[in-house]
Amino acid sequence: MKLKSGIRVIGLLFALVTMTHMTAQTKQVPSLEDLIPGGETYRYTQNLYGLQWWGDECIKPGIDTLYSVQPATGKETVLTTREQVNRVLEEKKAGRLPHFYSVSFPWADKSQMLLTLGGKYLTYDFRTNQIIHTRTLKEGAANQDYCTANGNVAYTIANNLYVNDQAVTDEPEGIVCGQSVHRNEFGIRKGTFWSPQGNLLAFYRMDERMVTQYPLVDITTRIAELNQVRYPMAGMTSHLVTVGIYNPTTGKSIYLDAGDPTDRCFTNISWSPDEKSIYLIELNRDQNHAKLISYDATTGAQKEVLYEETHPKYVEPQQAIQFLPWDDTKFIYQSQRDGYNHLYLFDTRSKQKAQWQETTGGAKYYEPVKVKQLTRGKWLVSSVLGFNEKKKEVVFTACEGLKTGHLSVNVANGKLNRPFETCTESERNGMLSASGNYLIDIYSTVTEPRSIDIVQTQNAKSIRLLTAKSPYEGYQMPSIEVGTLKAADGTTDLHYRLLKPADFDPKKQYPVIVYVYGGPHAQMITGGWQNGARGWDIYMANKGYIMFSVDNRGSSNRGLEFENAVFRHLGIEEGKDQLKGIDYLKTLPYVDGNRIGVHGWSFGGHMTTALLLRYPEVFKVGVAGGPVIDWSYYEIMYGERYMDTPQDNPEGYKEGNLKNLAGALKGHLLIIHDDHDDTCVPQHTFSFMKACVDARTYPDLFIYPGHKHNVSGRDRVHLHEKITRYFEEHL
Repeated sequence: MKLKSGIRVIGLLFALVTMTHMTAQTKQVPSLEDLIPGGETYRYTQNLYGLQWWGDECIKPGIDTLYSVQPATGKETVLTTREQVNRVLEEKKAGRLPHFYSVSFPWADKSQMLLTLGGKYLTYDFRTNQIIHTRTLKEGAANQDYCTANGNVAYTIANNLYVNDQAVTDEPEGIVCGQSVHRNEFGIRKGTFWSPQGNLLAFYRMDERMVTQYPLVDITTRIAELNQVRYPMAGMTSHLVTVGIYNPTTGKSIYLDAGDPTDRCFTNISWSPDEKSIYLIELNRDQNHAKLISYDATTGAQKEVLYEETHPKYVEPQQAIQFLPWDDTKFIYQSQRDGYNHLYLFDTRSKQKAQWQETTGGAKYYEPVKVKQLTRGKWLVSSVLGFNEKKKEVVFTACEGLKTGHLSVNVANGKLNRPFETCTESERNGMLSASGNYLIDIYSTVTEPRSIDIVQTQNAKSIRLLTAKSPYEGYQMPSIEVGTLKAADGTTDLHYRLLKPADFDPKKQYPVIVYVYGGPHAQMITGGWQNGARGWDIYMANKGYIMFSVDNRGSSNRGLEFENAVFRHLGIEEGKDQLKGIDYLKTLPYVDGNRIGVHGWSFGGHMTTALLLRYPEVFKVGVAGGPVIDWSYYEIMYGERYMDTPQDNPEGYKEGNLKNLAGALKGHLLIIHDDHDDTCVPQHTFSFMKACVDARTYPDLFIYPGHKHNVSGRDRVHLHEKITRYFEEHL
């Protein structure tokens, strides 16, 4: 009897195993169309689009219905419907609203929302169902900047700036007004800045007539046409930037009296609450000396220098100052002067006798006003979300490597609401309500593709708005591992990510593809969904490859010393760290050390090419997309920050010039470039091809017509199929 029972149990176990095996076998394998943005069946992670605050009420848009969510209870109320709004719009011949995802609620004290339709801004009252105000822009308007204080709109047509119907500038070709400057570096993303009450508009004016024009070719016409772009290469003449202030009431503009703009960068423009002063951070061309300066908004005259900071390598201000809502004499400044980006409280009324002081890594600072450091530690502030005026707190998102979290700090005593150590492995974004009492927390973890909570900042109580399911439920998926290994310096921990095929057999040996970026302002391995693994990583793991990535020194979210370890020698230390990753891989019994490939784009394209050339005995196949080949061909702002000029650092530029290594190519190398790449110009790739011809080496080349510094849309699937085929053929 016992025997029969045992047999029954064994039989049941066998049946279960068999069913499990059959289930695994029947799981669908995701295709490139499923995994790559632009694919016909691309599997998006579920989201709540357009979430925002209306005062302290959470607005949850849909296609046909607009909801308000009470943050304390989660109760939803219908504010209006698309049918109702469109009925009013059609009566006024103002167009039709396709959905609510793009509407905004900038007025906390009014039942009004802002609509953008067909070149018009409409203020719509959803309580009374009326159009309150309409602003129509001229045809061709771009770079729109709507002022919520008075309904004025700044925008550009071609290279000139307009406010409403009024032309603010009348400049010839080669002078650009009201647009982003300095190649979008230093946190610059736009070219216009309204004062708090909307009485004045600050704007950039960029004279780039002295910058050499770079030729790009449009092949879509029968006879190809020349498209010229102004592209200042490292060590060459840069553009000249000035800052104007336009008064819509008088129709007149003044310019800040900042002196000769040659070889100077002006960033992070902000206004004083009373609109009497404008602030900016000035950088020298070497990007190793920053000054925070205030100017008179009426005359343009310089008022005072409030802060200076230097570093032997570089200073990189990314954020404008933010005044405390309850005290217009104090503001928050962000700096990496102690090695990590932290918050500093400036008191403009407390003048002090200052002298230069030295801090971490040879950085120095000069404080003629009283300054208090609010946050500190071996972690960094990634973004300031806002303020809680009642509690006198700054609310922000913090990060270090894989860990992120939302924290707050009291400006009076510097007390954090909780220590950074309580933050978890995740990727997080947040939106703070008007009072600072509530937070929309949007995050992912390794196992959660997206969760959205409303959190009470006072007690951390939360209400769940969304728990997204995996978009790959029912699909065969690889396993993902993360860990740390030592950098080439022997002391620094580096994060790595490793993907194994779903049907992984430890007795087999697998080829490896290293996916690499390696440069500043990027992080490949995160604490978020699937540890940051991309769709193509998943696809190739399912095809039987080990997919591996390392965030080498030089990458983001590990502090200034970690990032600037590569200064003046881009690609060198990064490559040494990647080799430490290879050393680790070769300790794994299931890795075929004779079949290692590498792929990356942009800086990753440089790394891919460099690794194949410098370590031909290690890397057998590489696919480099949009690679930097010669840093002297790259633009001034980014290139000179990390490499200095070719004149000042000839050895570094020679060392990093991959054309000099063209004869070392032994493996298979495919270079992919876009013909309209105005970030990493095609000259990089073409000059490398010429060097290879001269050296009698034989890389492969593929061009994507009509794209810029990457391949988007439907063509992105084609790109990844092309990359896949190359590895399948040669690795």
